[in-house]
Formats: sequence, C-alpha cells, structure tokens
Amino acid sequence: MGPASMIILTLAAIVFSVIAILASRMVVKGSWNPQKGEAYECGIPTQGQTWIQFQVGYYLFALIFLVFDVELIFLYPWAVVVKEIGWPALVEIVIFFVILFLGFLYAHKVKALTWK
Repeated sequence: MGPASMIILTLAAIVFSVIAILASRMVVKGSWNPQKGEAYECGIPTQGQTWIQFQVGYYLFALIFLVFDVELIFLYPWAVVVKEIGWPALVEIVIFFVILFLGFLYAHKVKALTWK
C-alpha cells in the first residue's frame, strides 16, 4: 500500500462525486421560485430585515469543536494498534497532543472560546 493506492483512492472519490452530481442533475427537475430565496423560521413569515450579520465568534467556536471532535476519530485507530507499535506510538500521540494543546492555547489567546 504505497502512494499508488492513495492516488487510486483519490481518483475513485473524484469519479464517484462527479457521477453523483451529474446523476442528480439529470434526474431532478430544477425550478426557481421567489419563495426559495426567503428566510424560513419555523413556518412563521419573517418581518423586517431578514439578512442579518452574525458574529464570527460562533463560527470559530464551531470550528474549534470540529477540530477536537475529529481528533477523537484519530485516537481510535491509535488505540487499536498501540500495543503492536509500542514506544513510537506513544511518542507520536504525545506530539499529536502537543500540537492540539498549542491550538487550544491559541484559541484561548484570541478569545475564540468565549461565548459572546
């Protein structure tokens, strides 16, 4: 399993994505309606200005959550093979946690974790 398998996997992902997009465009009949552009809030018609700007802090909070959530996905394969690999696995996970901790410190420094 060398670089060739990664190239094949990437090409397969691209081909399947293109096929799915093309198939959906052929099957689904597209239509345009002014109601599609309106904001929808629990079935209640909106009043006043509907396009308001949200603070970027909410997006930063969500992105930080995703980073630490995806980190848990990488811990499972490591936990499965840690006994087989031994000390190198421990060193790699320590480096991984140090990088994550530095990211956490940066997020704390720029106050991305404060809910406004």
